[in-house]
Parts: sequence; structure tokens; C-alpha cells
Amino acid sequence: MVKIASAQYDVSFLQDWRQYEQKVSAWVGEAVEQQAELLLFPEYASMELASLFPEQVYSSLEQQLKALQSLLPDFLKLYSELALSHNIYIQAGTFPVKIENGGYRNRAYLFTPAGEVEYQEKLMMTRFENEQWLIEPSQDIRIFETRFGKLGINVCYDSEFPHYARQMVERGAALILVPSCTDTKAGYYRVRIGCQARALENQCYVVQSSLVGEAPWSEAVDVNCGAAAVYTPVDRGFPDDGVLVIGEFNKVRWVFAELDLRKMERVRMDGQVFNYQDWPKQFRAD
Repeated sequence: MVKIASAQYDVSFLQDWRQYEQKVSAWVGEAVEQQAELLLFPEYASMELASLFPEQVYSSLEQQLKALQSLLPDFLKLYSELALSHNIYIQAGTFPVKIENGGYRNRAYLFTPAGEVEYQEKLMMTRFENEQWLIEPSQDIRIFETRFGKLGINVCYDSEFPHYARQMVERGAALILVPSCTDTKAGYYRVRIGCQARALENQCYVVQSSLVGEAPWSEAVDVNCGAAAVYTPVDRGFPDDGVLVIGEFNKVRWVFAELDLRKMERVRMDGQVFNYQDWPKQFRAD
């Protein structure tokens, strides 16, 4: 069993780094008080850090990406220390990271209780990322070992493409984390429907986290909406609608749930249906 906390996280206009530290530490502290062992923050939650720079920087899509790189070491240190000190796993949403060729990738960091830092990069870009922000896709699909089982990460839009999650579950994942950032209800529902479909077809847990609220100062994350949730198989031992828990739309809060990853093995072997087993062979990962 593992208790997960999935965030409906708001974008702040920050006065200094210390305010960011206090905000994140308070969020983590609240989840730990509720005995959460795995914390999930939304995609691009880190973009509020752009407010620490002058207006000509935070108002520019290009300049904010460049400036944020100077804060990456502090970002990694903060979450590493929080994960280590609280003996928890933290998926800290995503951070746009500059890579060797000079481009950027949308990187979802996973911080472990042992102080290790791992990551999954986003695999499929939205039109905004591809056409305006020039964020590059990755092709590397990773699986993460934890003390409660294996998990994978689908960054927002990735959840709408079944082959990514499928490769993860075929490599042992019973849990897919989906940090998301959507600026319309339609966008939110696309990701939500994708999450529910991945849970259904793979007979696994899928957990979504959403960025919420408005940040008119930011062209990147000016409008955000959604709800955090845990989705399950629609089968024996799970909710009839496949929704274990879901937060109130657009409210700033944690959403908590207890997950038993062993149930996934049982439902895959003896469910009412065999979605996982019946996946067409031509779609199986090598």
C-alpha cells in the first residue's frame, strides 16, 4: 500500500526564492502530515519561478527559459532535501531544461527518499510547445523502481497516446503518474479521458495532477484549470466508474488516496475482462 497526494497547485507571483521554498515546504509538509509517501505536482508548476526575474524576462517565452536554468540547481537541491528529510518520493511536476544541443526539454523529475534524482522527459509536444516555445520531444521511456512497486510518468499530452503507457506497464509499472497543465476545460478533459483510458486498457492506476488558477503576468501559464484525480480499472474490486477520488475543479488543494499496487496483478489475472492480456500482440513492446 502507498498513500499518494496529487496536487491542484496554484501559480504564484514570487518576491524571492525564500518565498518559493516556504510555499513548497508548506505543501510538502501538509501532505506528510496526512501520511502521504508519494507526492505528485503538476506540469510546469516550476514556471512560477520566472516571476523572480525582471518583467522583460518573465514576459518573454524565450528569455524565461534561458533565465530559469540558473535556478535549476537550487530547484533540484530543494526537492532532494525535502524527499530525503521526509523519507518520501516527490514527482515535482516539470522543469524546462536546456540540453547539449541548445534546445529545451520538458523534464519531470522524481526525487527519492535516498536522495536520488531521476527523470522522465516529455515525449509528445503540444502545438504551443512545438510551434511557439520550441520545446523538443524526447524518445526515452523510463521506468522507476520504488519501495512500493514500479511506476512510469506520462507528462500531460503523453497520456493521450496509448503506446507510451503500454510500454511502461509491459515493463512492470502498475502506476502511471500524469503531471498536467491545461488552459481550457477541453484540454483538461482530453488529458482526463486519456488517463481514464490508460487505466482501463492497462488495468493500472493513473494519477493526474493539475495546475490551477491564473497568472496574467505569464504568457506560458497565464490560465490554468483542472482537477487532480486517481483513476483505476473498471473491474472487480474497483469503482464502477473507474474514479477512485477526484478533487473539486480548480480548487487549490491536495487530493489523497491509498493505492494497493498488488491489486493490479490480481485484476489482470482474474478480472471480469482481460484488457491487459488482450492487448493486440502487434502493439506489444519489444
